[in-house]
Amino acid sequence: MTPGRLGFVVASTTLILDQASKLYFLFVDVLALREPLVVAPFLDFVVVWNRGISYGLFQQHTEFGRWALIALSIAAAIGLGLWIRRTNARFLAGALGLIVGGALGNAVDRIAYGAVFDFIHFHVGSFSWYVFNVADAAIVAGVAGLLYDSFVLEKQRLRQEPSRSGAAGDLWQNEHERRKVGREGS
Repeated sequence: MTPGRLGFVVASTTLILDQASKLYFLFVDVLALREPLVVAPFLDFVVVWNRGISYGLFQQHTEFGRWALIALSIAAAIGLGLWIRRTNARFLAGALGLIVGGALGNAVDRIAYGAVFDFIHFHVGSFSWYVFNVADAAIVAGVAGLLYDSFVLEKQRLRQEPSRSGAAGDLWQNEHERRKVGREGS
């Protein structure tokens, strides 16, 4: 499987898992009627409608704010989708796919309900983490993967590149220039 295909499979799977979990707790096993649902001593399922972005930041209470967040999510998904198409790195494509799937999952909620349905609540003793959903977890994991790729895997890829002298270096330089021109032209 190519890196691009992998990224889009991860994005699609993330979107499907996110929406399936939300639909289940909204309409099948209606969580609002029996919350909090205690899953473990450190994990509850509760109903929280988030009108902002991650962790409840930038709460939007107007239609303009709602649609601005939808547009931002879709624009981010499109931009990252283009990055997925261009990368040759499987790990990077997977990390980007997590972010794209999560952004689209939360955009679907905003379109359908006017807010994002969050329901997973971790807590330990008096410490309580934010309530989140599968899309949020995917976005966080994708960003962590993106950072790991940028700071660790990219260095490994650079060390594995052919020497820039001689025939191999000429081939590398030609490929590098071709990619550079491709990026500048788009």
